[in-house]
Amino acid sequence: MRIVQIIDSLDIGGAEKMAVNYANALSDKIDFSGLVTTRAEGDLKTQINNEVNYLYLKKKAIIDISACIRLKKFCKAHDIDFLHCHSSSYFIAVLTKMIYPKLKIIWHDHNGLSEFITSQKNHILKAASCFFSGIIVVNYQLKDWAENYLHCKNVIYLPNFTELNGAVPPVTFLYGNQGKRIVCLANLRPQKNHFLLLEVAQKCKEIDPEWTFHLIGKDFEDEYSTKVKEAIVERKLQHTVYIYGAKNDIKNIISQCDIAIFTSDSEGLPVALIEFGLLKKPVLSTKVGEIPLIINHNTNGFIVKVNEPNEFFEYLKKLIDNEVLRTNFGAALYETIRKNNSKNGVIEKYLTWLLVNGN
Repeated sequence: MRIVQIIDSLDIGGAEKMAVNYANALSDKIDFSGLVTTRAEGDLKTQINNEVNYLYLKKKAIIDISACIRLKKFCKAHDIDFLHCHSSSYFIAVLTKMIYPKLKIIWHDHNGLSEFITSQKNHILKAASCFFSGIIVVNYQLKDWAENYLHCKNVIYLPNFTELNGAVPPVTFLYGNQGKRIVCLANLRPQKNHFLLLEVAQKCKEIDPEWTFHLIGKDFEDEYSTKVKEAIVERKLQHTVYIYGAKNDIKNIISQCDIAIFTSDSEGLPVALIEFGLLKKPVLSTKVGEIPLIINHNTNGFIVKVNEPNEFFEYLKKLIDNEVLRTNFGAALYETIRKNNSKNGVIEKYLTWLLVNGN
């Protein structure tokens, strides 16, 4: 089997990380594993295994015929069977299939707005789905939506997986006191609800000002980002909440923290949750996406309702006050991730699905 992952950029993000994860995981399991980025490279390029055949298309426009021709030449030269498209990269894949019909397209839906999916009117995606051989989704809401809305009915749910790259040099050193750091791995986007985090951080500061919050994720330097930064100043949280932007040394960053949180209004299945589990960190999250399938409340973490700062703070205080609880939750989450989100288990299911249904 010969498979190419395709993604729009290699900036640090969930979909981008999964494209790299699939390319790397397949590199020693199939005849050919490739990875194509369409419009931009990024920090994740350094995490691509040497065995993965890589191409940067340098796509300049939404419809870029020369980029399609380059992609066709790459696929033809390597006799590619499947283009595994992550998120919006399906568009160039469909255009390329029109000039190279041999290709089979698998679309991987990483959409974190699953709670609001019914409000989306993506007619281009619906039309493009006529060309899909299969669809992979990261939660069951997306599966129901794809089966009911899109033309391709060959839909499978596959959980995210990851491996922590210890080869990335540790370059990020967090502020605050050791033993009192809380991390949030999430790009600065509205659905991540950093304003809930700030409200909780203010409550936390009042009971123990030594605890600090560390925001890791891409800063788009847009209106939302500006409002978050203004709120930090207005609430006098400059020495409580720190923004670092996108970082590549995630294992190093998580290792410096004691509690991990998600304050999101919506999620799919965040790769960060798996990373927290692999490093045995206790997690407190809002009840969104597939997180409740991983976090069993009061067994391997805490789950609270969306946008409820008082409830969120109540459970955060339980973790702050009880180091033994933090240790037990971290160990239990590690076992959950090991059993349900292992790389080998997901890849085996993926390859079997392609062999049986990917025609």
